[in-house]
Amino acid sequence: MEKCLTGKTVLVTGASRGIGRAIALKLGQMGAAVVVNYMNSSAAAEEVVEQIVADGGKALAIQADMADPAAIEKLFDQAIGEFGQLDILINNAGVAIYKAIAEVSEDDYEQQFSLNVKGLLFSCQQAARKLADGGRIVNISTSVTKMMLPNYGLYAASKGAVEQLTKVLAKELGPRGITVNAISPGPTDTELFREGKTEEQIRQMGAMAAFNRIGTPEDIAGAVALLASADAGWISGQDICANGGLTA
Repeated sequence: MEKCLTGKTVLVTGASRGIGRAIALKLGQMGAAVVVNYMNSSAAAEEVVEQIVADGGKALAIQADMADPAAIEKLFDQAIGEFGQLDILINNAGVAIYKAIAEVSEDDYEQQFSLNVKGLLFSCQQAARKLADGGRIVNISTSVTKMMLPNYGLYAASKGAVEQLTKVLAKELGPRGITVNAISPGPTDTELFREGKTEEQIRQMGAMAAFNRIGTPEDIAGAVALLASADAGWISGQDICANGGLTA
């Protein structure tokens, strides 16, 4: 798939670190011009841009709050104004709140659903209006929606909504040749994932996978790269678990 995205423009939300960063770098290596969206981490976003450019690609960092529909619209317009068109959207921005359902507050609910559901919905709406025909949308979900893990109820509920939106949008955009899919990572080695966990807890999670390890951001980026390519043109409306054979 090397350089198979030459001439395409991709927007990756939440791309300054972790999985989003790995996706932006991977698609840049494949020849796409990359819009690196970030919320607060401007220096980290610029580092992603610099690495893509150093590898011979094109990239631009744009700040936008992905929970704000007006900011999302402006982001899309800026991206298209800079590169002429937008072909691929990767909805990666998200937040995870882990609490027992009995302890969830209204503020927790608002924070979780404002970004993971409302933000993604209005990002998809902009894509439905402005993405080039034959484009690609990949929404990042989670393998947690297939498991019954205590304290993950609020997060799983928000990502369950993501998966349903993905399936419906695939039918709505199919006539234009636009594919819409979700990728559901398992435990993945990011700064946010490691926060609050012991090495033993991480080892135990890794043991749940067929490969006896947790995933890397690059593992997820590879799966996204496949769905963003022309080879995945007959895959749409799917939720693909990129989790190394994770079992509950």
